[in-house]
Amino acid sequence: MENTNQPQNTEVRSRRGREPFMPESDGMGMMDAVKAVFNNYTDFSGRARRSEYWYWQLFNFIVFLILYVPMIIGAATENEAIAIPFAILFLLYALATIIPSLAVIVRRLHDTGRSGWFYFISMIPFVGTIILLIWLIEDSKHGANQWGPNPKGIGNDDFNQNQF
Repeated sequence: MENTNQPQNTEVRSRRGREPFMPESDGMGMMDAVKAVFNNYTDFSGRARRSEYWYWQLFNFIVFLILYVPMIIGAATENEAIAIPFAILFLLYALATIIPSLAVIVRRLHDTGRSGWFYFISMIPFVGTIILLIWLIEDSKHGANQWGPNPKGIGNDDFNQNQF
């Protein structure tokens, strides 16, 4: 008897022609999410699960905290030998993760059935940010959509690979 609760592994190619990194498990751990974001760092097509997006955000928060605290302590104690190197590392990391962060946000919006252009709703002060946050928290839309199959494998039975 076939277990229909297991995710279906449907091969999908990104615009760059390679298969996106999606670990085969019921959930995605933090390191799997970080690998997925870095492996798909310029891929604005496809879909990203909530776990991929939120673990990426948690990873960024931890890295920024590790770099920010010594920078602030160095600045508060007027110790430039500490403040400046950590400020440079902080800036370099922030610049290095802009595109991967935007790509995972766009893929997350795709997973909720929305265009990546909806990211710009966050430009509306306060209200836009809250709306975007609600969308990013929202569960995946079941089945395939115009950006690919559901990364959870739910409802992909009728997925037509030639459609994309």
